[in-house]
Amino acid sequence: MSEIGEAALHEIVWMMAPLRREPNPEAPLETEALRGESVAIGRGEVDGWVHARLLADGYEGYLPTAALAPLGPAATHCVAVPRTLAYPTANFTHPPIAALTMGARIRIARRDGRYAVTSEGEFLIESHLEPIGSRAPDPVSVAEMFLRAPYLWGGKSVLGIDCSGLVQLALAQCGTNAPRDSHQQEAALGSAVPLDVAPYGLRRGDLLFWPGHVAVARGDGTMIHATAHTMMVVIEEVEAALARIAAGGDQLRSIRRLGI
Repeated sequence: MSEIGEAALHEIVWMMAPLRREPNPEAPLETEALRGESVAIGRGEVDGWVHARLLADGYEGYLPTAALAPLGPAATHCVAVPRTLAYPTANFTHPPIAALTMGARIRIARRDGRYAVTSEGEFLIESHLEPIGSRAPDPVSVAEMFLRAPYLWGGKSVLGIDCSGLVQLALAQCGTNAPRDSHQQEAALGSAVPLDVAPYGLRRGDLLFWPGHVAVARGDGTMIHATAHTMMVVIEEVEAALARIAAGGDQLRSIRRLGI
């Protein structure tokens, strides 16, 4: 892989861009970079792909070169709903020109009634945005906004999301910069609590970890997670999930309690 220097900073200009393991559209998806994310890129280009590192979580892989532009002024707002549409004018009956997903970072230049207008001239519903630095109070409520979103390995949006992507995105909306993968989240987030608190002693927002999987407790004996079992984001009884996953060979490995 190419060396990556901090001087080569770019940003994502697509709605989202695939970060792949190899410079090939058929290579496995590692994660997704959302509109406005800052990335450091390496030297050289391979068939329209460039080696890059996402500044938010340090994830590395290959991004499409066409998804990148030189880093511009700092973003002012981020999308706070699962998906919002961008219009060419202050009229929602006109066909939208783009769609942005939660966590996308944008620059608002002015207001026009109920619309916020980006520096690129896109009209977005202002109530779908929050200023950079705003924090949602509850990651569980954020995760619940993705209920029934399809499961996608490496996905990080309502169009497709995996278990750790759901946790990373929900925590990001609450001001916590979490690692991307579940084993990294297990090592870095919160404090350990005894396994025997599950299922009914869990607190809302507790993170439950199995090998290669993470779920979020809702505090009522249920949890929410993106799971390949149903291929979507679902709410499941913790007790039933523990039994089902154990029957497949994996035991609950740890519970981490966040200080949010």
